[in-house]
Amino acid sequence: MHASAPLWTPSTERARSSQMHEFLSRMSARHGFPADWESLRRWSVERRDLFWSELLRLARIEPSTGPGATYTGEGMLGTKWFPGTTLNYARHLLRFDGDEPAILALDERGNERRISRRELRDAVAACAAALSGAGVKRGDRVAGFLPNIPEAVIAMLATASLGAVWSSCSPDFGAQGVLDRFGQIEPVVLLAADGYTYAGKPIRVLERVREMLGRLPSVRQVVLVPFLEAAPRTDDVPRSAIWADFLGNAQRAAAAVLRFEEVPFDHPLFIMYSSGTTGVPKCIVHGHGGTLLQHAKEHLLHCDIREGERVFYFTTCGWMMWNWLASALGCGAALVLYEGSPTHPDARRLWEMAERLRVNVFGTSPKFLAACQKADLRPGSEFNLSALRCVLSTGSPLSAEQFAWVYERVGRDLQLSSISGGTDIISCFMLGNPLLPVYAGEIQCRGLGMDVHAWDEQGRPVVGQKGDLVCVAPFPSQPVGFWNDSGGRKYAAAYFESYPDCCVWRHGDFIEITENGGIIVYGRSDATLNPGGVRIGTAEIYRIVESMPEVIDSIVVGRDTPDQDVEVCLFVVLRPGLTLTPELEERMRREIAAAATRRHVPRHIRQVRDIPHTISGKKVELAVRQVLHGQAVQNRDALANPAALDEFAGIRLDS
Repeated sequence: MHASAPLWTPSTERARSSQMHEFLSRMSARHGFPADWESLRRWSVERRDLFWSELLRLARIEPSTGPGATYTGEGMLGTKWFPGTTLNYARHLLRFDGDEPAILALDERGNERRISRRELRDAVAACAAALSGAGVKRGDRVAGFLPNIPEAVIAMLATASLGAVWSSCSPDFGAQGVLDRFGQIEPVVLLAADGYTYAGKPIRVLERVREMLGRLPSVRQVVLVPFLEAAPRTDDVPRSAIWADFLGNAQRAAAAVLRFEEVPFDHPLFIMYSSGTTGVPKCIVHGHGGTLLQHAKEHLLHCDIREGERVFYFTTCGWMMWNWLASALGCGAALVLYEGSPTHPDARRLWEMAERLRVNVFGTSPKFLAACQKADLRPGSEFNLSALRCVLSTGSPLSAEQFAWVYERVGRDLQLSSISGGTDIISCFMLGNPLLPVYAGEIQCRGLGMDVHAWDEQGRPVVGQKGDLVCVAPFPSQPVGFWNDSGGRKYAAAYFESYPDCCVWRHGDFIEITENGGIIVYGRSDATLNPGGVRIGTAEIYRIVESMPEVIDSIVVGRDTPDQDVEVCLFVVLRPGLTLTPELEERMRREIAAAATRRHVPRHIRQVRDIPHTISGKKVELAVRQVLHGQAVQNRDALANPAALDEFAGIRLDS
């Protein structure tokens, strides 16, 4: 969908006061290209040697040795970034001191905590000393099974400060889902909460922790972090200590000195995981330097985050946006953490939080915005959101109607940034931009330094047409590799085998680069529908169906037919008390045909009770497709609600 006019254009004053404009002006003068956005973008990909070294200076990242050359080697599998440079991710994030807030944490029960920059530094020092005392050394893995609370950030930074490797799952993962992840990386320390709350319900997880420990022989120390109870029992959890006891008393904590292990640019920092819906999750390793540099670019330039601002993203510790949020400490921003359901007791909760804490950057998902839209909320008039200047959304494509809703109901002068990338790169390929207008349904731009294109089925770049998202030049936040992937064969197979004649990153998204230079995301390439040989993105149908007031959620999949074609199948969750009548079904077909094409109209429409999602909230079209074809779903524990798949097994579709 293309908008004829932008929904928002930054004022001249706002654009010129942005860090992106300052960077553009300085680079234009220094390197001799025209002072406009497209020239900056092209320079950043054509002269990546200059761009990434300039960015290192902009972000005030101060390596302990180097930097020398920006990179050596050739190609996306042969490039090595900043060889000889040593640094530490945690040292950069903890470079600010004082009484200003570093973390503001809330949960759905109403508990609120404030941790200053100095208190954060002291807590990280104490935790690092305790981890070191437990035998954690450079390269060891430390795992977190934790809610989105300050202790998770503290433990992560302490782990990074030692040159050890952090990996986390949220406590809503089932035991097998956690074992599928942590079992591959063999952590030596496990930090786990006693439970969490969701929608007002306390959920205890210590039984799950005990089950996991029986199958994680590498764990030498368990640290229990109180959340539901002030003093959870530890006597039946082997090798365990309560968080406060592990860190030691106040005198010992205060005496701990903050030290940093300086490591190579690509030294492992995080181990992230693929969704695992089609098999055992891939363990994706990201390095200190690439993560730090890429996040700094996205925070400082694309989001224009300043020192002293407050940044919120609704996330769990099992999603890459948690790591992305934590890195905002490097800008001198305060993190706003929220633990619990975003709609408990109703969808006003997060907007009330944004008002009370004076949030400047508010990160969410299309699913949450849809819930606000269907509840007929008016956050901009119900709450004082005068501090809010940027709204971010990711997890799935943001529809044109949701773009319009934000500007009508939240605020007129907002940079609404739909952003898209993934766990694979721990960052974004496409982002917002404080210099550019916002068009309904479009991501504003491709990220600086990311040579992104849409390629058709013949491997040719196209504009104004749908194609596969590819990145054709290396970038620093490519994975260091996959864990235990001898020779990098699994890594190469995951991203680089689709175009054997040229080594390019195929991300798996189905996109269009518009004449505006923006990007429309149509869904995952592997879920693309092909009725009659025409490629259709599932997001095109979701946008239409989920704008109907009767529909709460939906999922679209293709089912193979005997004549080698594909028929489109739509499953919908309706508002409580509603039934899918022939009249409503026919209206859905008419609206899809009118807003898209006849080829988008589903052959089958069925009502279901629930739609299966991953833990991070993404629809799992492939799993539903497998069930419809009588195939086994390999890893149900990767889903937030695996029981939702059972209903699909009993659905009969007409031939």
